Amino acid sequence: MTFAEVIAGAEPLEGGFALSIPASWMQGRTAYGGFSAALTVVAGQAAGGQGVDEVGLPPLRSAQFAMIAPVSGMVAVTAWVVRRGRNATWVQAEITAQGHLAFTASLVFMGAVDSAIHLNDRVAPVDIVDVADALPLTITHHTPAFLRENFAARHARPPAGSRQPEMCRWVRLNERAGIDPMVELVLVADSLPPGVMPLLPTPVPVSTMHWQVNLLAPLPRTADGWWLLRSVGDYAEKGCSSQRMAIWNRAGEPIMAGTQSIAIFG
Repeated sequence: MTFAEVIAGAEPLEGGFALSIPASWMQGRTAYGGFSAALTVVAGQAAGGQGVDEVGLPPLRSAQFAMIAPVSGMVAVTAWVVRRGRNATWVQAEITAQGHLAFTASLVFMGAVDSAIHLNDRVAPVDIVDVADALPLTITHHTPAFLRENFAARHARPPAGSRQPEMCRWVRLNERAGIDPMVELVLVADSLPPGVMPLLPTPVPVSTMHWQVNLLAPLPRTADGWWLLRSVGDYAEKGCSSQRMAIWNRAGEPIMAGTQSIAIFG
């Protein structure tokens, strides 16, 4: 099922909706993190009144996601407005699975304001292979279902001479019709493995604990649906890794910045 089909088939609930997580969106024993996050953004937009009046809800500009427990089976997604200011709206969202809290999101929607500050220290990495020339990701039995079924991915950087704590790929959602651009971006944004994965001698289970994202553009756009994603591990010790994440569009414009804490079981 495409993401749009999943949302269209959801059962309305007070403050949100309920649905069954399709196997095609799973990552091990839980739903893919970007999928769960996108569900909370959809619920948050509805709670904030997206498209209800002339003003509507401002664009999503920042979000914090907590992966508490597996999101699987039948789940309920709910959201409510915490505070509505003159220019920003805070929304809280939750996903419950099997009657237990499994995922939370704190979302900030904010309109643009005039500013004297103009800073961009989020330039795209150098030595990138253009998406037209990039080699596709090799699909194996280790490839998670969500990636195999819903995304196209290509290697954006040639292999390094030595192992580096970095992942850098071009990624595109296969079916984008009927999806809000901001929801699409969140859906794509967590599709890379952790940056430290190339340092591991053998595959081991990993699990995201917290994910913080800052949206750098009020309306994310890119050519042909391709986004440049990069995750760089900057610390790993005693089973805990920290990484920096970023997304650019095909023109090299910065679209999203983030950080993530990851548990590594091995």
